[in-house]
Parts: sequence; structure tokens; C-alpha cells
Amino acid sequence: MSGFFGCVSRRDCVADVFYGTDYHSHLGTKRAGMAFCQDENFVRSIHSLESAYFRNKFEPELPRFEGAKMGFGVISDMESQPITLTSHLGRFSVVAIGRIDNIEELTQELLDQRVNFAELSASQINATELVAILVSSGDSFREGIEIVQKKVKGSCSMMILTKDGIYASRDKYGRTPVIIGKNTYGFAIATESSAFANLDYITYMELGPGQTMLVTADGLQEVTPAGKKKQVCSFMWVYYGYPSSYYEGINVEDSRYRNGCAMAENDPDLKDVDLVAGIPDSGVAHAIGFANCKKISYKRPFVKYTPTWPRSFMPQNQNMRDLVARMKLIPNEALIRDNNMVLCDDSIVRGTQLKDNIVKLTEAGAKAIHIRIACPPLVYPCVFLNFSTSRSTFDLITRRVIKSIEGTEEFSDEMLQEYADPTTERYAKMVEAMRKIIGADTLKFQKLDDLVKAIGLPKEELCTHCWDNSSYF
Repeated sequence: MSGFFGCVSRRDCVADVFYGTDYHSHLGTKRAGMAFCQDENFVRSIHSLESAYFRNKFEPELPRFEGAKMGFGVISDMESQPITLTSHLGRFSVVAIGRIDNIEELTQELLDQRVNFAELSASQINATELVAILVSSGDSFREGIEIVQKKVKGSCSMMILTKDGIYASRDKYGRTPVIIGKNTYGFAIATESSAFANLDYITYMELGPGQTMLVTADGLQEVTPAGKKKQVCSFMWVYYGYPSSYYEGINVEDSRYRNGCAMAENDPDLKDVDLVAGIPDSGVAHAIGFANCKKISYKRPFVKYTPTWPRSFMPQNQNMRDLVARMKLIPNEALIRDNNMVLCDDSIVRGTQLKDNIVKLTEAGAKAIHIRIACPPLVYPCVFLNFSTSRSTFDLITRRVIKSIEGTEEFSDEMLQEYADPTTERYAKMVEAMRKIIGADTLKFQKLDDLVKAIGLPKEELCTHCWDNSSYF
């Protein structure tokens, strides 16, 4: 995942862009960048965040941007960006979030046209540069953006900084949010509406799927109207989203409370539990909803040590990610010993971190550990964003377990559908095998219908591909 923040103002906007971008740090920690337009001059800066925080990297550079009234920033788990080009459309900068699933095909198409690529990300084509080149292939920014949305398989939300304003475009099916805020001096564009409050913006509108707006300090101009087909990534509410953010008018934290309560209501046989806890941070709200609904005490047997430990997926080496995750959660034996507990988490991807947490609780004297997961099992790797896709399919614990049960790596669609269906024997076998791997006393997953209800949008407006392989268009 990634996130961006942009601003067009009648006053210096550098501080707004700096802090607004920083408010997206939970969405990625590999690369970050900012770009500004100062009297038609474009300046940018890009830094690695693999060993430092956004603020530490960029704060010393703020004076060089001073006076700029237009600019944007991006936090990315993938390529270095922004990308700045000089083309027949003029000079412009681009930031993009999403996933280009057909990047090799599009790259070859451009190479066949003798187009050159200058940027690399881990020795691969830089996806944002590809987007910038596609934009420049149009006769106008509107046409260039439409080319991107037509050609990209996956998703691509973007901002384009020009001398005349910022073009803000949401991906074709609205899988990632793009929200516009307003204050006295102009407008801001963000992935997370939570970035607005402390910068004195109010939410003005949310772009629809495929919609593009030209944002200037004086107002908004629709460039491309919103499409009618929408599939927002459900994981924005389950995991990625910041608690105080709203997408489609639905608050993240509220949705997680409802989801936790639904899990509790579907767990009538759970008895003699002393406390409910959540894996920090995104498991916490689900756990509070569960505890409130069951009328069981919510407590914190794990305390997250935040001063010096960044997010667990920050290092690109998986062993280091696991080490960081282990080191930053400190068990509190006073709340663990001799207690039966429910432990809620947002999802299980590989299972390694959750297994380590259960070991910690067991060593600290827990009597029983009941794991409750706030979404269904991840049976299908995501092809629309970058969740669960940076490693091979068999890094998913579900696929490893299915391979073990079936004795083959060749899975038919019908077989996988059975593993995704909670009413089947294959599903029950998969969950039991996962329970044994992670070492829990019991393991249950949220039902998809109840998750959809907790979010509050019709299922056809949500992307649930990683759970049921559904795709409406």
C-alpha cells in the first residue's frame, strides 16, 4: 500500500504538505518523496525510509521549498517517486499509488515505440515513471490520464503537479480512496481524511471511481466524470486505514467495532474467558468491539513499544521484519498468567508473527488462547493492490496448508472455492491445520457476509477478491 497528500493554496503550502504526507506514514515505509512547483520551477526530494522516519529525513530540506504554493508528497512501499518529466504537455511531476499488474506488457509496448526508461526500482521498471510516460502520450492531461486508466490492469490513483494546478485522479474502480479537503486558502488532496483535521481542512468531497479533478487554489474543475462501477478495497477498513479516517462516509474505527461485535455474536460457545485483547494496532478496535459485545474485560497483555521501533514490515528482509515485530511487542505477565483470553488480529498472512505472539503469551503463563481473526482466510493473493503480493503465493499460510492437505501445488478453481467457503469440510480442515501451526487453543475467522455488513457498503461496491476471488468487472 502507499498514500499521498497534495495541496494547492494561496499561501505557502510546504508545511501542510510535509505534515500531511507524514500523516500517511502508516501506509508504507520503504520510500518517500515530495515535489513542489515554485513559479513554474519544479523541485523534488526522495529518500529511503528503511532506517529512518519521514520527518527526520525531510525536515532539514524544508527551507529549499519555502514559498511554494503547490506541491505533494507520497509514502510508498514500492518505487521511488515523485517522477518529474518534461514533455509536450510541459513540465510536470507525478505520484501514483496502487498496483500495475500488467507492467511487463505495458513496458514492452512502450519499448517497441522506442521509449526510454530512466528510473529503476530494485532493478525493475519504476511503475510511477511508466504512469508518467503514459500520461505524456496523450494530447492533454485529461487524455493522458484516461490512457492510464484504460491500459492499467490492477489499480492506479495518481496526482499530477503542473504549473496550473494539481490533477487528482482516483483509480478506475475506486479501490483506493482519494479525498479532497478545503480550508480558507485552498484545497488539499489525501488518501487518508485523517490528515485534514490538525491542518485545519474539512472534508469537501471524495472522488468517485475513475473521476479526475483539476484542483487550484480557487476551486475544482471536473476533468473526467466518475464511473458507476466501484469496488473499494475492504482492507482499508480491516487493516490499512487509520482509525479516524472515513472512506465512502464510513469511519474506520466504527467499522472495526461493528466487525468485532459480529465476531462475538458468532461465537456463542466461547465460555470462561477472562479478557479480550487485540494485537496492536489494527487488531485493537476489533477486540474492543468483541469485548463490549460479549461484556468481557478488554485488557492489554501486549504493550507496543513505539519510540524507536518502526512498522513490522519495514525491512525488506522477511527475517528482519519478523524480528522487528517480535521486539516491539512487550508482554505484560500480570495480565497474562492464569488467564483464558481471546486475542483478536486483523488477518493472518504468513502466520509467523501471530505464532510468535502466542508463544510469548504461553511462556508468560496464559491458560488458553483463543484467536479470532477480523476477516476470512486469505486464500487468493491480491492482484489489485500490493497487499500479500510482494512474496510468492506460497508465503500465504492458507496456500501452504492447502498444499500440505492436497499434496499438490496445482489447485483447481473449484477446490479453492471450497477452501474459501466456511460451510465445507475442506475449509474446516484448513482452519484446524492453521490452528495447529500457530499454536492456538481455538481459531475462528470472521464470516465474509458479516464483514461486509460491518463495513456498511453493498458487497458489489467492495473488493473481496483475496477472500472469495470475486470480481464483478
